[in-house]
Amino acid sequence: MSALTIFSDQDPSAPVWESRDGDAIAAELSKIDVRFERWQADRDLGANPQPQDVIAAYQHEIDKLVEEKGYQSWDVISMRPDNEQRDVLRTKFLSEHTHGEDEVRFFVEGAGLFCLHLNGKIFQILCEKNDLISVPANTRHWFDMGGSPSFTAIRVFDNPEGWVAHFTGDKIADAYPRMGE
Repeated sequence: MSALTIFSDQDPSAPVWESRDGDAIAAELSKIDVRFERWQADRDLGANPQPQDVIAAYQHEIDKLVEEKGYQSWDVISMRPDNEQRDVLRTKFLSEHTHGEDEVRFFVEGAGLFCLHLNGKIFQILCEKNDLISVPANTRHWFDMGGSPSFTAIRVFDNPEGWVAHFTGDKIADAYPRMGE
């Protein structure tokens, strides 16, 4: 189940707000200009769907987002526990960073933990199947896919070549709970 946990950026030991209610999560995140919504496929995808089938099942939602925000491209990414690069990729994105464009992810299956650092707070958003999150450009954040990652997500871009992580060097992510811990 999706969840939002908010901490002070000075105290990782005690959350100041928590919810598993999708509407409450969306309302709280909208206060910091983070989009959170739920999408539904227009067909059953079955087990282990191919990228083209994933896109086709959600094209109606992607089209609305593209019309509203002007995004230019999208793709599908999957991560499984047997991926030889899982530890390297997890470690890389566990470090606080920013991007010059919005980071838009829709979880087709599985889960991931987005952690945003702004306004003196840490917002930990557990995204699961059917969750869309859009993190505004230049927002300090990190992403945890867990020790045994298992997810498929649609990524939406202004410009995929411009989607580069700019690491802040701040070690704050090390102090906060990780996915599955």
